[in-house]
Amino acid sequence: MSLRKLKPITPGQRFRVVNDFDTVTTSTPEKSLLAPKKRSGGRNSQGKMTMRYLGGGHKKRYRIIDFKRDKDGIPATVKTIEYDPNRTAFIALLNYADGEKRYVIAQGGLKVGQTIVSGDNVAPEIGNTMPLSNIPLGTVISCIELRPGQGAVMARSAGSFAQLMAREGKYATVKLPSGETRMILVTCKATIGVVSNSDHQLLVSGKAGRSRWLGRRPRTRAVVMNPVDHPMGGGEGRASGGHPRSRNGIPAKGYKTRSKTKASNKYIIERRKK
Repeated sequence: MSLRKLKPITPGQRFRVVNDFDTVTTSTPEKSLLAPKKRSGGRNSQGKMTMRYLGGGHKKRYRIIDFKRDKDGIPATVKTIEYDPNRTAFIALLNYADGEKRYVIAQGGLKVGQTIVSGDNVAPEIGNTMPLSNIPLGTVISCIELRPGQGAVMARSAGSFAQLMAREGKYATVKLPSGETRMILVTCKATIGVVSNSDHQLLVSGKAGRSRWLGRRPRTRAVVMNPVDHPMGGGEGRASGGHPRSRNGIPAKGYKTRSKTKASNKYIIERRKK
């Protein structure tokens, strides 16, 4: 994974840092695994804006990703590593031995031609998926299920990973990317390795227009609004805005909003760090 800093031949390229895409092997996606992606522009069925700061952006097609990895025992060969406009991580096209093709989230270090497999009794190697009960303690994992058979829901974005800390009874203790330590059923599956494209956090867009290409419209700061529009608006001159809070008046920056009676609290051993 490498980055490129562009020469400032235009103002928009002065600070721009781009991905080199040296691990990406093709720019043409697998046609059978594409689906149309409809965009709302933040409007509901009546045409009224219900989400601010959304709209525009380049047209995209959705890549159908196999988050469940339920083809157990059937080896698959990595055909390509591809860019996916819908996520920060790269994706890998797998050719299974029975002829089926599927996209999966690519782990860092996954190479074209490599064979990966999912199942109970597979080797704990990069790209292989197996239940938490069979993964050696201390292993770095990603794409973790929260309920057996649900499909991966945690540690799926670029460069993210978790670590398997312990196992006791029917639960495994996993340290998540947020810093939270929680218990997960050992029958849940996870993939070995760190998610690809770990340099994503170092990219610099260089100009506001690139946000527009991604479908993000300009965001108005709360302190420049009027009191009728936001609790932090109004005041004479450039007022700081008082206590930081949301449009609904809920305090930000340290105020805990998680319910004390939430059902999943009993599975959390250590809360995430602020």
